Amino acid sequence: MSVEAAVAVFDAKRDAFLADLETFLRFESISTQSEHTQDMQHCASWVRDQLASAGLDAQVLPTAGHPVVFADSGPVPSGQPALTLLFYGHYDVQPPGDLKLWNSPPFDPTIRDGAVYARGSADDKGPVMTHLAAMRCWRETHPHLPVRVKFITEGEEEIGSPNLPGFVREHADQLSCDYVVLSDSTKLDADTPALAYACRGLVYKEMTVDGPSHDLHSGQYGGAVANPGNVLAAIIASLHDAKGKVTIFGFYDDVVPLTDKERELLAEVGLNDAQLLERTGSPAPTGEHGYSTAERYCARPTLDVNGLTGGYAGEGAATIIPSRAIAKVSMRLVAHQDPARISKAFDEAVRQACPPTVKLAIKNYAHCRAYVAPTDSPGMQAAIKALADSYGRPPVLTREGGTLPILPLFKEVLGADSLLLGFIVPDCNLHSPNEFFCLRDFDIGTRVILRFLAGIADQTARANQA
Repeated sequence: MSVEAAVAVFDAKRDAFLADLETFLRFESISTQSEHTQDMQHCASWVRDQLASAGLDAQVLPTAGHPVVFADSGPVPSGQPALTLLFYGHYDVQPPGDLKLWNSPPFDPTIRDGAVYARGSADDKGPVMTHLAAMRCWRETHPHLPVRVKFITEGEEEIGSPNLPGFVREHADQLSCDYVVLSDSTKLDADTPALAYACRGLVYKEMTVDGPSHDLHSGQYGGAVANPGNVLAAIIASLHDAKGKVTIFGFYDDVVPLTDKERELLAEVGLNDAQLLERTGSPAPTGEHGYSTAERYCARPTLDVNGLTGGYAGEGAATIIPSRAIAKVSMRLVAHQDPARISKAFDEAVRQACPPTVKLAIKNYAHCRAYVAPTDSPGMQAAIKALADSYGRPPVLTREGGTLPILPLFKEVLGADSLLLGFIVPDCNLHSPNEFFCLRDFDIGTRVILRFLAGIADQTARANQA
């Protein structure tokens, strides 16, 4: 079983695979906009055909929303390692936003400066294409894939994957696997690969404070009725203390302190103050006292206001007391924090802080657990070796500051840990104009997947013989 034969096929046909990626990027597969429903269907069918061309049994399966593409290479022949990988990706993309901010049309992929620019190039079509290309290259040089391979490629990741949990639970037997493999994550920097082993959980809320039945003249009624804007501001202010800690009762009860080794690793490879300021344009770092920027960025729980509305916000002045004020708030959670418990505690804290002079309503939008994978599993070790062999340097083990709800979902339903082999650079303009995917990472990423396939097969075979 020679992985280098498959690598040679990719090298010989690389331009053809790049052309396939460009075709993939031309689909306006915007999941949040109903006028693109047909584009979503066409894109799903294209992904199915790509998988079928790699010899997998591929089909487009319906959900209550956009369809899922599922594929399976089938049971491995006798004598091959009895191990199954489930490759996850998504074919939907974010809306392009203001077209004037794009240097080239978002759905007309353009190659410049060693990268392909298009909406979805980094998130997630470029990484998905490395998976598709690797399967096709392997099948051109071998009669069978080295292990059983399955694919689940969804069309609703950019809208929160509302139908994926039900789909996974309904098709748990079909999706059963030993590891989930995905590339919807970033490298450490342009030259250094990363392997994320943890991501934070999420609780998302909306608070609505209602006061008078209509907007009032602030000169007539100011100081006589409760101002929903003032009340909401006070509630929000009460949720943190002067040291940046969240004041919600029990918020930190289940937080396990970082080990000395974890803190050392974050200090070595995590985001530092200078990088934070360069990336964000903020004037100074801030956050929970007693923790570094790297620790605050991905390893500590947080509470943030994501949006504020209420009253007059147009040009000039309008002296009113608004009848309503609204805030959207998210909490990022770390391992062992229970989203249901945090959600309930948040509601209780907000209600206690809210005076009886207004009406308060709290709406729940999303919640999921944090995820942490073991770093010493056979799958993780095979992933580390594939990244090191392909990039010429070992990957750093990192924590993701954001939330990937699919990871705890796959762990809960399938019992499988996830391997995040990320191929995109941190500054690739995810969800922004001029999103791009580096061609170098397209080339190396495909090699990583091929070497990972061979490596995990060899490792499993040796373990079975021991």
